[in-house]
Amino acid sequence: MVRRLFGTDGIRGAANREPITARTALSVAMAAGAELGRSHPHKLVVIGKDTRLSGYMLEPALTAGFASVGMDVVLLGPVPTPAVGMLTRSLRADLGVVISASHNPYDDNGIKLFGPDGFKLSDEVEKAIEARLEGDLDGALVPSDATGRVRRMEDSVGRYIEFVKSAFPRHLRLDGLKVVVDCANGAAWRVGAPVLHELGAEVIALGVEPNGYNINLRCGATAPEGICGAVVKHEADLGIALDGDADRVILADEKGRVVDGDQVMAVIARFWQQTGRLRGGGVVATVMSNLGLERYLEGLGLELVRTPVGDRYVVDAMRAGGYNVGGEQSGHVVLTDYATTGDGLIAALQVLAMLVETGQRPSALLRSFEPYPQLLRNVRFNGGQPLKSERVIAAIKYNQGLLGDSGRLLIRKSGTEPLIRIMAEGQDPVLVARVVEDLAAHIASAAAE
Repeated sequence: MVRRLFGTDGIRGAANREPITARTALSVAMAAGAELGRSHPHKLVVIGKDTRLSGYMLEPALTAGFASVGMDVVLLGPVPTPAVGMLTRSLRADLGVVISASHNPYDDNGIKLFGPDGFKLSDEVEKAIEARLEGDLDGALVPSDATGRVRRMEDSVGRYIEFVKSAFPRHLRLDGLKVVVDCANGAAWRVGAPVLHELGAEVIALGVEPNGYNINLRCGATAPEGICGAVVKHEADLGIALDGDADRVILADEKGRVVDGDQVMAVIARFWQQTGRLRGGGVVATVMSNLGLERYLEGLGLELVRTPVGDRYVVDAMRAGGYNVGGEQSGHVVLTDYATTGDGLIAALQVLAMLVETGQRPSALLRSFEPYPQLLRNVRFNGGQPLKSERVIAAIKYNQGLLGDSGRLLIRKSGTEPLIRIMAEGQDPVLVARVVEDLAAHIASAAAE
């Protein structure tokens, strides 16, 4: 069975347009509740969301769907995605749900599902849920005296703050450090500054005035120039930019230079290798991670295992191979010693702990390798199969030949947006740029046909 609803990170799309409608949310909840709640008499689901306006529409629809198939519901309110994974396990729930479109603008939204172990559902379970959606869901309805109860958890934010702080070494503090944190007007707006402040840092907080429309709007991990400028302006030691649901992080050193997920994974891997904490003999990352990271890890005697794009595939490979460090260049950093998914705050705290223990400046600590010149370009398309065009196929083959063995070319459809993503990297930045421009022109032309 081919999945039609679920992409690389749950269900996602324009809010109040299929499939992100109250009607579909109701049906998904009924199908997921029937599939995941069938083996447990308690049948409990937790639901968290970010700060998008459409969350007010989707939350009650999901709640009604779960209650109708006999599941009790705990509403967490606006909390980061990793908080839902943590609380799903902590509460012994059968299912966790996140209402979020992560780094996308406010007019998108999405539904992510977590299993009772706190990890995102597998492809197989998502297929089973879709299969139920194609059937008669009325059979899953419970008698009127067995419908689920609903309650709000008032201390969900406080529980998550304590969870995040527990990932920071107890013998260390952040006294004397000035940190800028940008919460993207998203799910971490009540979390980011308190965590850092309670650990002793002086905190400058940005992106903490959500209004339903401004999530990820010129702020957060998708617009790191904000923290770069703020770090320089306030003479801070480090900048932390989270995305809308706080499962990814981009850093800025004290000079206001961006530090991406590849550099964060590199420094954590090196430090954990030195302290005997690294498991699996390497790091798991996606095909988008820079060749410079791969070469750097090879120099440490470590392996870089590559997966398809999507943090769920990274986590699957980590669990299968016993790795405890993985992630994506875009800022998902997964540290399974602590969390079941990417957690921007926990990753940032690991870096801050290293700064305190080593006494190094971020500009020295966080530049482990020199990245190969890499260029990304997105080409929007409206239907059709531009990547199957003979002209596009020929152009891909030609340009890969130009890059040779010292470069990489990756072209793929986005799993969450109607985009074709082009990535090229190699030793010659001029050649890399020429390759990307040529391929973007060919793909755009084919998409317009």
